[in-house]
Amino acid sequence: MRFSLIDRITELEPGVQITAVKNLTMAEEYLADHFPRFPVMPGVLMLEAMTQAAAWLIRAGEDFAHSMVVLREARNVKYGQFVEPGQTLTVSAEILREDEQETRVKAHGRVDGRVTVNARLVLARYNLADTNPNHEGTDRATRKELRELFTLLYQPDREVSNTSA
Repeated sequence: MRFSLIDRITELEPGVQITAVKNLTMAEEYLADHFPRFPVMPGVLMLEAMTQAAAWLIRAGEDFAHSMVVLREARNVKYGQFVEPGQTLTVSAEILREDEQETRVKAHGRVDGRVTVNARLVLARYNLADTNPNHEGTDRATRKELRELFTLLYQPDREVSNTSA
């Protein structure tokens, strides 16, 4: 199952850094249980939002060369403020270094300038066909789907307006 915790990519320097946003609304199903009468975004989902932003950064920097970009390790995870419905979580990630299979990033999340979460992440990059050549078609289809989603999330030429017509 794939779900997106990134609503929009607002800044991108491929291979260097990314900034993205998640607008938290009461429509998020998990808020009914986390917690009743005090809904907040679970910390693990804040971590996942940072991971997803970092994965988009990696994909854009390598022109979607790998179908899989997954979290391998999260280090020094620190939580600060809660994220509540009606707030916007702004996540940023910056590549620290990478090799053929892994990328290390520094990431953080903020709400109104206040740090909500920060961490050092290690993401692995690979194709399914690396271990089974029969999965080449799956890799190709996955990369195509990811490129399509990326064009929805990142629209650098689209001007964002706060006024209605």
